[in-house]
Amino acid sequence: MKTNKMCAILGNVHRYDELEPLTANRPIATLPFDCKYRLIDFPLSAVANANLESVFMVFNEGETQSVMDHIRGGKEWSLDTLKTRHFMYFYQEFARMRQAGQPYYSPLIDFIEKSKTQYAVIMGSKMLCNVDLKAIQRVHEKQHNKLTAVYKRVDPKMIDNFDTVIEFDQDNHITDAHLYYQAPQDPEKMNLCMDIFIADAEWLIDFLKNAQANNETDVLAQLLKNHLTDAGCSAYEYTGYLSNISSVDAYYQANMDMLDSQKFHALLYSNQKIYTKIKNEVPTYYAPACRVKNAQFATGCWVEGEVENTLVSRGVTIAKKVSIKDAIIMASCEIGVGAEIQYAILDKNVTVAPGVKIKGTVDAPLVIAKGTNVTTNQVTPTTVLSEAL
Repeated sequence: MKTNKMCAILGNVHRYDELEPLTANRPIATLPFDCKYRLIDFPLSAVANANLESVFMVFNEGETQSVMDHIRGGKEWSLDTLKTRHFMYFYQEFARMRQAGQPYYSPLIDFIEKSKTQYAVIMGSKMLCNVDLKAIQRVHEKQHNKLTAVYKRVDPKMIDNFDTVIEFDQDNHITDAHLYYQAPQDPEKMNLCMDIFIADAEWLIDFLKNAQANNETDVLAQLLKNHLTDAGCSAYEYTGYLSNISSVDAYYQANMDMLDSQKFHALLYSNQKIYTKIKNEVPTYYAPACRVKNAQFATGCWVEGEVENTLVSRGVTIAKKVSIKDAIIMASCEIGVGAEIQYAILDKNVTVAPGVKIKGTVDAPLVIAKGTNVTTNQVTPTTVLSEAL
């Protein structure tokens, strides 16, 4: 009996203005998360936990440097064995082929055919979750439909205007699918389509051939969402931790959630292990006079100041008399003596001069772009007002 029944297609081509400047030089997929992870670690780990052997990844041109640096040979996700194979492809090539009137889905069809699997799973990186692909596959097989979409019941505040929400009947067959801003609003809970699908491989090949014959969209996840009601699609409910990363505020809150032990264990320490690139570094040093409360640190940091409700990535230096609260500090930042940081996200390689204040608000964390040398105070007007009062 064949054990490897699925191949995987990971798509990461959407860009969100609300995530700038965090995504100015990287795709959503490689946004750092919880000190040592990247968002792409989660779908890749789902693939590894399900023992999938074939992976097709789609990225935008000009955004693969950080991806290649992180994934390398794919060892951490068991993608470097004799049986496994993984590919990277540019979305813009699909678009160029479509514009030229060529069969633009042919590279994807070729991948699925050569994988010789019964099913294909399609995933993105925007929906931060820890899914069990084998469990979804079992439900897909029992429902006897050609396509299964994963959803979660969420507060409408979690949904982006261009996300898809669904409705389904008592047999879990999807009966309605709309963009959020077009859908009837429910103040309580709505069914958010998580852009995770499992499809019968043969059906998906025919579906893609038909789509390109009709010159439909060249974005696979969007194509599937356009046909949820007419493709005979079933719904699978995901009940674990979920964050929808489409804005700086959502990204900030997802990281802050990891300081809640219940949410931390729900996402990172379920039965599905999360893998990431391994770095062998010295442990973090905590000076005798430092004060740390409810914070997480990666390796290689030097801590002499005060850190509270904060996540600190690898290789960060925090000098004496520093106060950091409610913040995300990415790798290789240097915080000078007496600096104050609160409600802020410092991207990689940021240097903060001694005595400088960086303060946002709980609803609008202040983002300092990658590689910035901060020499003057960066304080949002509302913060100044609240201090004055």
